[in-house]
Amino acid sequence: MTEHLTQLGADARPAASPDEAVLETVPFELASGPAPVVRFTCPEFTSLCPVTGQPDFAHLVIDYVPDRKLVESKSLKLFLTSFRNHGSFHETCTVTVGQRIAQATQARWLRIGGYWYPRGGIPIDVFWQTGELPAGVFLPDQGVPTYRGRG
Repeated sequence: MTEHLTQLGADARPAASPDEAVLETVPFELASGPAPVVRFTCPEFTSLCPVTGQPDFAHLVIDYVPDRKLVESKSLKLFLTSFRNHGSFHETCTVTVGQRIAQATQARWLRIGGYWYPRGGIPIDVFWQTGELPAGVFLPDQGVPTYRGRG
């Protein structure tokens, strides 16, 4: 069931770029009942501004309804870490993360919220999802308040 995994239980390092990073999956079988929502929270996501090279920081919240595959969490951590030296705008980083997870897992549904910390006084929040939430699925709020600064 896990013999195909190359990173879990091994000395694995983050890839040099998100394009080179490998997202691995493990089988998922729902015994019965409503479909679950799987949530990953990454409060310390970092990438680089493609123009200035300055670091950008975000709090990512990823919710997905799996079908037959789950993303393996160590490979997800290594994938997210591969953005640390990658230059890309906030919107592209957020959508790329969501698309890669959706593609790897063939999720029934996925949404990502990218809550980017302010630079130049402007916070940017980016949201992306694959479609409509399946009927009957409980989806909690992402729990990240909008940026209020001193206001």
